[in-house]
Amino acid sequence: MDKNLLHGMIRSFLAEDIGRGDLTSESIFTEAETGRARLVPRQSCVVAGVGTVAAEVFRVQNPDIEVFDLVADGARVGPGEVLLTVEGPVIDLLKAERVALNLLQRLSGIATLTASFVDEVRGYPARITDTRKTVPGLRVLEKYAVQAGGGSNHRFNLADGVLIKDNHLAACGSITEAVARVRAKVPHTIRIEVETENIEQVRECLDCRVDIIMLDNMDTAAMKEAVAIIAGRALVEASGGVRLANVREIAATGVDIISIGALTHSAPSCDIGMDWFV
Repeated sequence: MDKNLLHGMIRSFLAEDIGRGDLTSESIFTEAETGRARLVPRQSCVVAGVGTVAAEVFRVQNPDIEVFDLVADGARVGPGEVLLTVEGPVIDLLKAERVALNLLQRLSGIATLTASFVDEVRGYPARITDTRKTVPGLRVLEKYAVQAGGGSNHRFNLADGVLIKDNHLAACGSITEAVARVRAKVPHTIRIEVETENIEQVRECLDCRVDIIMLDNMDTAAMKEAVAIIAGRALVEASGGVRLANVREIAATGVDIISIGALTHSAPSCDIGMDWFV
């Protein structure tokens, strides 16, 4: 995690939440009063962003805040386990509380959902990956949470690789033409991936010698046929309509990668609270 980037993000999050000041806390407490609190989950979850993000929120708010008892990202925890302890000025602890919890809850939710998919495909070589379906401004954090849950990352942005999708093909006319245009422009070190919807397109991709073939919204019978036709000549990615109920069946088709937008766009936040103690 790039701390310069992270701290810039955190400052903007704190500025949004605090505004011109914490009217409630600053009316009740003096700057000299100190306290201690723990961040504790109310449910079982896989945590992400404990020391890497939540702890940094408190430190950015006030460098004098001390942080203890950090649980490692990727750990599976149960209700009531202490994730971290913070100690420092009461006003600053309360100012940082909501931003720290919002991020920790969101990232742990993503990590927990990712881990569920990873568990489902255990025993198969298929990797679980995310997509670009992330909250604008939070992509680097959300993709980090996928990693904490045992998953892998797809492209971080459009400059990371070539992925020719249905709208590219609709505007260009064919896979063959699109691939030819890409090869004329991009360095030979860049791999080319093409999204396909049927076996005919898969065969066209092979004729074009693309590096990665995405099987988009195909049923498992078609996926098995495609994997057999490809026969190791390209990496095979399955995408579209992937759920916990069918991900193991998809992995059994022999695909190399299973990309799932729901990891980031539909993960429920984990229930985590901050408990004061003496």
